[in-house]
Amino acid sequence: MRIQQVQIKNFRLLADVELMLEEQTTVIVGRNNSGKTSLSEIIRRFLADGSTTFQLEDFSSACYDCFCEALHALNQGAEENIIRELIPAIELRLKFQYDPAQPQLGPLSPFVIDLDPGCTEALTVIRYELKHGQLAQFLENQPNQPLTYETRILFLRTLRERIPNNFSTKIWAEDPNDPDNRRELQPSALRGLVKTGFINAQRGLDDVTSRESDVLAKTVEGLFATASSASADTADQQIAEALKGAVQDIQAQIDTNFGGQLKSLIPALKTFGYPGLGGQELHTETLLDVGKLLSNFTKVRYAGYGGVALPESYNGLGARNLIFILLQLAGFYKAFRAEAKEPGVHLIFIEEPEAHLHPQMQEVFIRQLAKIAQQLVDGTEDKKPWPVQFVVSTHSSHIANAAGFENIRYFLGAPVTGAQEGIRETKIKDLRKGLKHISPEDKKFLHQYMTLTRSDLFFADKAVLVEGLSERLLLPVIIAKLEADEPECPKLSSQYATVLEIGGAYAHLFFDLLQFLELRSLIITDLDAVEKPGGKACAVHLGISSSNACLKAWFSEDASFTLAGLLAKKDSDKVLKGNRIAYQCVEKEDGPCGRTFEDAFILANPNLFGLTKEDSQELEIEARCKADEWKKSEFALKYAIIETEWVAPKYIIDGVRWLAREKVAVPDPELALAVKTIADALNGGEAHV
Repeated sequence: MRIQQVQIKNFRLLADVELMLEEQTTVIVGRNNSGKTSLSEIIRRFLADGSTTFQLEDFSSACYDCFCEALHALNQGAEENIIRELIPAIELRLKFQYDPAQPQLGPLSPFVIDLDPGCTEALTVIRYELKHGQLAQFLENQPNQPLTYETRILFLRTLRERIPNNFSTKIWAEDPNDPDNRRELQPSALRGLVKTGFINAQRGLDDVTSRESDVLAKTVEGLFATASSASADTADQQIAEALKGAVQDIQAQIDTNFGGQLKSLIPALKTFGYPGLGGQELHTETLLDVGKLLSNFTKVRYAGYGGVALPESYNGLGARNLIFILLQLAGFYKAFRAEAKEPGVHLIFIEEPEAHLHPQMQEVFIRQLAKIAQQLVDGTEDKKPWPVQFVVSTHSSHIANAAGFENIRYFLGAPVTGAQEGIRETKIKDLRKGLKHISPEDKKFLHQYMTLTRSDLFFADKAVLVEGLSERLLLPVIIAKLEADEPECPKLSSQYATVLEIGGAYAHLFFDLLQFLELRSLIITDLDAVEKPGGKACAVHLGISSSNACLKAWFSEDASFTLAGLLAKKDSDKVLKGNRIAYQCVEKEDGPCGRTFEDAFILANPNLFGLTKEDSQELEIEARCKADEWKKSEFALKYAIIETEWVAPKYIIDGVRWLAREKVAVPDPELALAVKTIADALNGGEAHV
C-alpha cells in the first residue's frame, strides 16, 4: 500500500495542484517562494496536528474574490446551496494504491467503498469547509451594496475573525469511480491509516559554541520515550527497563545514605517550641526520573584527545545535521513499530537536508536514503517492513541531479492567466510524465550531464546554453561590458541565470526540458558552415549549408534549411516557444561573417588582431587562420582576464539583450513589498526581487 497521488485545492499558492508520489522517495525542487513548504504544511495540519485550523491568509489569493462573490449572491437573494458552492474550501485528496489480493486491508478497509473487484485505488478527502447551518452567521451584518475597495478590505477583515469559528474539517472516503458514493469518517481513522513525520529546515543546529545546544540529546530523549511505551518493540522495551533499573539502584543508595545526611540538615520542629508542632518531623525524599534525567542532564559528547569529551555543539554543523537526521529517522521507525495498530503508510517530509553538508555528502544522502530505511528494518529481530514514503524538498542542485528525473517534481510559482495582477499559484511539473516522450537514451544523457556539471537548471529563472569553453568563460565579461555601456537597460547579471556549456551536437536535447520547465533560455551556438550537406567545413561565403545539429533541430520545420536562409533570418525568426537561438551574423551590412565564436570575435575586433584584408570574403579566411593559431582555452583565458579592451560579437550582444528583457514569473507581491520597505528603511533606496 502506498500514497499514489496528492491533490490540493485553495491552500496558499497550491490553488489547484496534483502531485504524484514515487514508491519511496520523491524530490521537490523549485525556486524560492514556489509553494514547496506549503505542501508539507497542509499535510501537517490535516494529518498530524490535533485540531485543524486555518485562517483567511491560508486560502489561495483567488479565493478572496470567491468570498466577495458569495456575499454578492446573498445580497441578490440566491439559494443557500448556490451561495455555499461559491464559498471556498481548503481540500486535500489522497489516492492510495493497494493490492486487492491481500487477505486484509488493515487501516485502509474503511476507505475502500467501491464494489469494483478490478479497482486497486482508494480515495480519501479531507476538507476544511463552512459548517452546515452557519452560512447566515458567517455573512451576517455585511454590506448589501457592491463592495468598494474600502468595504472589501473591511469585509475580508471580518472573515478573518469568523473563519476559525464557522469552518470545520470533514473527512470522507470517496469511490474513485463514483464521486457521489461517500462514507464519512472520523479523524482517528485517517491518522490510523497515515502516520507522518517531519524533519524541518530549521533544526536548531546553530553555530554557537558559547552556549551548549542539546538538539541531539533531545532526540535521544525522544527515542527513550518511544522505547518506554507499552506497544514498543520488545528489544527497545528491554533497554528502557534496564535504564530504569539502573536508576532505581541509585535511588536505593540515595534513600539510605544521601537521605540520612540531608535529614541532619533539617532541624527538628520541636526545638522551636511552637505548640502543636512538637510531634511532627520533616524528612527528605529524592526521586529520580529517567525521562527527566535524559531531558535535563544527559548530553551527547564526542570523543576528544586525552580523554576530554567535547560537547555536541563543538562538532561541525554538517556532521551534526546528518546525525540529527539519522537519529530522527531511527526515531520515526521506532515510533511506527510502537503503534498499537500498524499504520498503512508512513509519510515523512525532510526539508533541505543539504544544510551544512558538503556537495559529495549531499549526493550520497539522497542515494542512500532508501538503504538507510532498509537498514533500520534489518536491524530488528522480526524485520517488519516499513511502508515509508519520503518527500524531500531541496534547493541543492547536487541532490536534485543525483535523484534522477523520475523522482523530481518541479514547483513553479507563476501569475494566474487572466487573473488580477498579484494573484499567483503553483504549477507542479512532474518530470516522470512531462518527459516521457523523450527517448531513454536522451533522458539518460540529460541526467548524466546535469549530474556531472552540477547544473542548477531547476533553481534558475533563466538559462544560457553555450557552444563551448570560450563562450562560457567570456560570457560574464560580455554581460558586464554590455551593462556598463547600457546602464538603463535590464541587467542579466542581477537575475537568476545559469550558464550551461553544451556543445552544438547536444544542445537540441535540452529543448523539451527547457520548455517543460517554462525556463526562458538563450541558446548560443555556431553557424558551422559547410560546402554542402554532409560536406567539409568552410568559410561562410563558401558554404551552402550548416552541420550544426542544434540549428537543424531548431529550424526543423524550415523546408529550405540553407546557410543563406539562416543568415537572412530576422531576430523574431530566432524565437521559438519563448526561447531564442543566437548564431554568428555579420557585424555590419555586407560585412564578413564568422563560422565559429573565435572567428566572429576576431572579426568584431579587426584592429586588435591585426587584420589587414579589406575584402569581406578575404577577411573571413584571414580571421579563420588567426583563430586556428590559438588553443580555445588560451584564447578564452587571455581575453577574459588579461586583455579586456575588445568588442563582443553582435550575435551574442543581441541574444543577451533579449534574455535580459524577457520577464519571468513575478515574485509574491507581499514579499516584494516587504523587501522594498526594508530597503527604504535602511537607505531610502529601492530593492528588486
